[in-house]
Amino acid sequence: MTRDDNSELVRLAERLDKLEKRLAGIERTVNSIHDLLQVRSKRRWRDKLRPRLWHYRQYAPHAVHVPSAYESQTAPEKSPRIAVVTPSYNHVRYLGATIDSVLAQKYPNLAYIVEDGGSMDGTQQLLESYGDQIVWRSERDAGQASAINRGFARTDGEIMSYLNSDDILLPGALAYVAQTFLAEPKVDVIYGHRIFIDENGAEIGRWVLPPHDRKTLKWADYIPQETMFWRRRVWEKLGPLDEGLQYALDWDFALRAQAAGFRFKRVPRFLACFRVHDEQKSTAMMEVGSREQRRLRRAHLGYDPDGAAIHRATRGYLRRHVLFHGLFRLGLVKY
Repeated sequence: MTRDDNSELVRLAERLDKLEKRLAGIERTVNSIHDLLQVRSKRRWRDKLRPRLWHYRQYAPHAVHVPSAYESQTAPEKSPRIAVVTPSYNHVRYLGATIDSVLAQKYPNLAYIVEDGGSMDGTQQLLESYGDQIVWRSERDAGQASAINRGFARTDGEIMSYLNSDDILLPGALAYVAQTFLAEPKVDVIYGHRIFIDENGAEIGRWVLPPHDRKTLKWADYIPQETMFWRRRVWEKLGPLDEGLQYALDWDFALRAQAAGFRFKRVPRFLACFRVHDEQKSTAMMEVGSREQRRLRRAHLGYDPDGAAIHRATRGYLRRHVLFHGLFRLGLVKY
């Protein structure tokens, strides 16, 4: 073999070596991409199986959509009187949408009162602009529970509810509630699914709930307050909201109602929207809320459980929630 032949073989061997190294590098890259895709796939599945309760901003904002049947919901011929109270303080930015959502119900037998705590942000001017369409008062009060109690003290109504000044009712909600109570005379308290909206009224998430679970309610407040309605006999039995509570007043009311033997039902419908924004009480008062929640657990469980105990006790309910939420997202159940 000549010297030229040897040189050619050396060059060929070097090229093959470089090619093998490049192929090895490509293989490592492909394996890395494959591993990354597997991780992302697992994450996607974990995200799909993650509970949506207490997670507010779930996806990018988009317009709220509800079935057309919501708009065409009709009130019963003999509509029971529904009393709705809206407590408000310096929420002029959102209050108009709240009031409009109640008036847009066009419910024929409605007692609607706005109890404002003496706001200085233009709320009074907004309320005046509605003329005689609403009943309202604006003067200092002792907080949210105080405002709600004062409102109900001057209303009548066979069915009662309160709607905070940043939340809104969905179309046809009051007619649907009235129909439900007439059809189910043994049910005392109803609530439904919830839609989350942002500062601008765009949808950012949903809660789809399984049927009511008495045991789980003692451990965690999963009832969307803005969707909860009850018969007057519940209020007359329990008395007013606890004005010593700033955060957990709705959970306290639900727990007391359940302990008194009143019957709850989660209805198969989205009834209202809960607005998520930086000024809201549930964001600014987490420490106060934690203290009040511990107080209620001690009262109804007999002790103050740690986070692990709460997780174990609520795990079954959360799994059922994931199932119902998943079926809804897949279109296999419709509300």
